[in-house]
Amino acid sequence: MTATSLVNLLDYDRDGLRALLAGWGEKPYRADQLMKWIFQHGVDDFGAMSNLGKTLRASLAERARVEPPKVLLEKVSVDGTHKWLMGMDAGNAIETVFIPETSRGTLCVSSQIGCALNCSFCSTGAQGFNRNLSAAEIIGQVLVAARQLAREGGQQRITNVVMMGMGEPLLNFDNVVRAMNVMRDDFGFGLASKRVTLSTAGLVPMMDKLGEVSDVSLAVSLHAPNDELRTPLVPLNKKYPIAELLDACARYAARRPRTSITFEYTLMKGVNDRPEHARQLVRLMRRLPAKVNLIPFNPFPGTRYVRADAADIDAFRQILMAADVMTMVRRTRGEDIDAACGQLKGQVLDRTPRSAMLARRAANAA
Repeated sequence: MTATSLVNLLDYDRDGLRALLAGWGEKPYRADQLMKWIFQHGVDDFGAMSNLGKTLRASLAERARVEPPKVLLEKVSVDGTHKWLMGMDAGNAIETVFIPETSRGTLCVSSQIGCALNCSFCSTGAQGFNRNLSAAEIIGQVLVAARQLAREGGQQRITNVVMMGMGEPLLNFDNVVRAMNVMRDDFGFGLASKRVTLSTAGLVPMMDKLGEVSDVSLAVSLHAPNDELRTPLVPLNKKYPIAELLDACARYAARRPRTSITFEYTLMKGVNDRPEHARQLVRLMRRLPAKVNLIPFNPFPGTRYVRADAADIDAFRQILMAADVMTMVRRTRGEDIDAACGQLKGQVLDRTPRSAMLARRAANAA
């Protein structure tokens, strides 16, 4: 049996791993032990898993592997932000970013190679779409980052994960949910549900499906307060306009009392940064338990957009705050290594027409 034909155990959450081992004639609790070795002790060598019987260790060596993505390049910003370029197949690569702060460390994880949504202000969308990542490639990013940070010997650790990297997570639903299960599992990374956030451009049917199977935090890439403005920025808005999107947000929030939806709003000069836009946004936010994350636009080569002026960003924030809308301005991090929001680009061999891919996924979700 070749190495690539071995089962990658990173593709399974706890339920899946228990079922896999049961099919091999093993007791379900062995899955719990395996997860602890892999995710909590960082052990890939089955022979070193001392509380597993010799027969099981030999069976695992013949049938399975633990293979996270390979790091092609690591860059560290002057502000402490880390960015890893991780190799995929066929010359593709994804980017993963760790942002250290005083009280937490946030890992921004990718879900696809490229993105099919083609949001006009995003570097990832400009490259096109290649394929979905497997669950192993998604949770593997967390595993790689945790190990790399531990090797550096500092105090930095991952306390939060955001599915805000390359790709639209809800277009890779099953693999993303399985990976998030491992992030939150006590035998995995043990993160609280509120510390795992999925960010979506607004694929409404899949938002409802997510609400049925998971209780992670939800962030919505809004970026405009009306359909006329949002559709050119986020083409998905043509299929799921703001009113439908907010209804889906309300349904998601109703399942989780005392939680709020985060709305991401990238501010671009002369596009969506005017006081009238802020006042329109206030009216939208009054419908929901919501908080707004204002993001100064991060330019990339070839873009036609410009970052909003600092004074206009502050004026926008003040209008929201005066209306009792909880508002934060995201501090730009990792800009010197192209790790800031909207800048992730990796290496994408575009092979699927966006319109066909999106139509197929939307049909499957309906």
